[in-house]
Formats: sequence, C-alpha cells, structure tokens
Amino acid sequence: MFASTLKSQGHEVIIPSFGTRNWIKIAGLANKIAREREPDVVHIFNVPDIIYHNFAKLRGSGFKKLIYDYRSPWGIELSQTFGMPGRIFGEGFERELANSADVITTVNRPLGRKVQEYAPHKKVHVIPNYPHRSFLDKETKVGANVPAVEPGNEPIIFVGRICTQEGIGKLLEVARAIPEKEFWVIGSGPFANWYLWRKPANLKNLGWQTHESVAGLLSNARLCLIPREEEALTPYSTDKSIWKLNEYLLMGKKVVASGVTMEEKRKNLVIVKTEDLVDAVRDNLTREPDKLAPEDYMFWERNERLIGEIYDSL
Repeated sequence: MFASTLKSQGHEVIIPSFGTRNWIKIAGLANKIAREREPDVVHIFNVPDIIYHNFAKLRGSGFKKLIYDYRSPWGIELSQTFGMPGRIFGEGFERELANSADVITTVNRPLGRKVQEYAPHKKVHVIPNYPHRSFLDKETKVGANVPAVEPGNEPIIFVGRICTQEGIGKLLEVARAIPEKEFWVIGSGPFANWYLWRKPANLKNLGWQTHESVAGLLSNARLCLIPREEEALTPYSTDKSIWKLNEYLLMGKKVVASGVTMEEKRKNLVIVKTEDLVDAVRDNLTREPDKLAPEDYMFWERNERLIGEIYDSL
C-alpha cells in the first residue's frame, strides 16, 4: 500500500525479499541490503522488533532517515505467552526503535498513544489501514468450489487466517448455534485442516482465494463476521487497523464483530462482547444494512497527502 503511493509520488521503492523466516538471518540481510543500496529512507513495519536491534547505527553509512511504523504492540503479544518478562523484553526493542526513528507512523490512535509512551517528544502520524478504491472494482471471478447462492439464503462470511487468534473456535460455535444459515470460511492457515476437520455441515470451507476474488465473494454475503475473543490486544485492534473489517464495510455489508474496538462510529458495524456474538448475529440477520453515503467510504487514497508530507519532510 505504501509502495504504490510512494511510486505514484515519484519515489523509487524497494521491498526486500529475504527468502527466510529466521529472525537472525533476516536481521543480517536487512543490514546488508541497507549498506548495498544506501536508501534515503528505511520504513520499518514492526513485529518482531528485535530484528532491527542496533539498525539505527547504520544511519549515515547504510541509510539517511528511519521511519518506524508501529503496527502491533509486540511486548504485549509476548506477555500473553511469557508473562511480564516477555513484555519487558519486547518493549525494550520497541522503545529502542521509537527513540531512534526520525518519524513514527501507526494505524490507529490507541497504538499511537502506546508508542508515544516510548518517545513522548515525537509526533506520531496515524495512517489507517484502509483498502484502495480499486478494491470495489476487482474482478468477481471466483474459484470453482464456490457454492451457488440462492436469493434469501445468502451466507454469513468470514475472511481471514484460520487460527485461534482470529477466532476460529468462536466461529465454529456460532455456526453450530445457527444451523439454518450457511457459513463460508475464506482463508487458510498451517493448522486449518485440524481446526475444521469436525466442522458443522452448514459451514463451507472455501480455502485460500486470490485477493482479486474477495470482493466478488463478499458481494454474496448476508452478513460478515469477526469472531475474536477479548484479550490484551483488543484495545489496539480497531476499525482503522483491521484490513478485512474495512473491506466488509466498503462492500456495504452488515458486520458483527467481537474482540475488537470501535475507534469511531462506522455505519453497519456492530461490536459486541464475545459471549453475546451468537445473539448479535441472529439479531442482525433480519436487518438490512444502511446505505452508504460518500463520506462513509474509507479508502487508502485518503492517506496519500499525509504520506507525501511525511516523506517530503525527510
């Protein structure tokens, strides 16, 4: 998203491909490419922040300016597995990057307030995670395994990674509680088959689909679902940062979500507690979504002027 905007504004953009998920190797390769290409600006998108430990020491020899994009509180994520020691460990690297950055960007205000705790003297620019306007123009071509949809029997759709963090357990619970409605799961994950091997008959697993086909699939939905559990990360997962939530809303669909936070009022978005999710889905199945006005469409293009100003300032 940033690359397309920066290219349209006349910048040369390099997105490195490291060919590995090994943090130590990625750290070495990131340092190597910075020294070889000597970019004017390096824009780091965080998690895991440890990869860029001491990266700022390359300023002058490997790059000129550093942007730290704070997308997720890594320390809080680590604390869910390792407790307070994990949080202290992760937040140490977050603090290092925040203080060494020339500019800090993020996707919503709660994350902005969090990262500003590390560097209170620095301004944080909020650049929401909205889809491109072209998302609404994507091809409607979909895979051969997509079921036919009869008028009046439109499915409830979930798009995303099939994992505990995205709420696959709660999704299955909702599907079992509403057997008269068909549910579509669009996505995959390393343990998708494990989670879905005893799925209810009314849940259809469409698997991974190309992004070009997502808009076409969503056009079939009666309602879209985000079934996350409340946790420590919930305050930092908002309508400005969750990609698929914004795709749902752009399609004019009613969205029922749990385990997320509403940062600003959005038309057709219903956020409830996880324990109330089944009842909320039932209640909203009979409600027609509100018609979107021009100001209700949140597109990535809204960010382009701010991105230009940030890079021009460097």
